[in-house]
Amino acid sequence: MKSSTPFARIRNDMASVAVIVLGLLTGTAHAQQAPSITVASTTSTEQSGLFGHILPQFRQAAGIEVKVVALGTGQALDVGRRGDADVVFVHDEAAEQKFVEEGHGVDRRKVMYNDFVLVGPKDDPAGTRGKDITEALRKLAAGNGNFVSRGDKSGTHAAELRYWKAAGVENKGGGYKECGCGMGPALNMAASSGAYVLADRGTWLSFKNRADLAVLVEGDTRLFNQYGVMVVNPERHPHVKTTEAKKFVEWVVSPQGQGAIASYKIEGEQLFFPNADK
Repeated sequence: MKSSTPFARIRNDMASVAVIVLGLLTGTAHAQQAPSITVASTTSTEQSGLFGHILPQFRQAAGIEVKVVALGTGQALDVGRRGDADVVFVHDEAAEQKFVEEGHGVDRRKVMYNDFVLVGPKDDPAGTRGKDITEALRKLAAGNGNFVSRGDKSGTHAAELRYWKAAGVENKGGGYKECGCGMGPALNMAASSGAYVLADRGTWLSFKNRADLAVLVEGDTRLFNQYGVMVVNPERHPHVKTTEAKKFVEWVVSPQGQGAIASYKIEGEQLFFPNADK
C-alpha cells in the first residue's frame, strides 16, 4: 500500500482544522444565543450571597442566564423605569406599588422577607439595646453616638427615614452621616468608626468585617422587611424579554424557587424566609 503524498496529508490536515474551527464557531454561536435577562435588584440580595446561591439553580431549571445589576432599591426601580432591565427585585413595598401604578412594572409578586436590625458598638454608648427602634433613634439623636446612613434611596434608607419620622426626630444630630453607599460599605464604615447603622439581617449575617459591632435592636414588628419582584412593563419598553422575565418571576415564587431561598443559610442561620403563597 502506497503512503499518502505530502499534498494529500496537507489537504487532510486542513480539512481537520476546518472541522475544528467550524465546531468552535458553532459552539460560540450557541453560547451567544443562550437566552438571558437582566435583573435590577438591591445590594442586599447580591451582597448577602443569595443570588450566588439561587441563580445557578434557576439557570439549570430554565436554561436562562441572569445578569444582576445590584443597586439601592430606588436606583434599581429607576433602571426599570428606563427599560434597562427585564425584572426588578427589590424591597420597598410603597415604592414598588407606585412603580406598578405608574405603569412601569406588571404583576408584582411577594417573594420573601427578613428584617432590619440596628447594629452598633457592643458597649452601646447610646444605650439603644432593646426592641424599640424609635426609642433607640431618639437616644442617638440626643448625641450619644454616631450613625451611618446609606443615604442612597435604597429600601433600607427608605425604612430608616420612616423610623426617624415615627420617632418624631427632625434633627438627627451632628453624629449623623450619609455615605451614599451600599449596605456592605455602610457596615464597613460603621465597623471602622464605631458607629451605629441600620442593616438588613441578610447582609449583616454575611458580613465578615464586624470588628466591635453587634446587633443591638431587633424584634420590633416595624423592622419587617418584605421583598417583591415584577416584570418591567413591555408596553413601555417593547425590547423587554417578557417570556424569559416571566419564567424568572414564576420560578422564584414556585415551590422550587421558594425552597432554594429557604435553603440559603450562613452558619446554620436562614437569611430569607419565602412567603410568596401568603
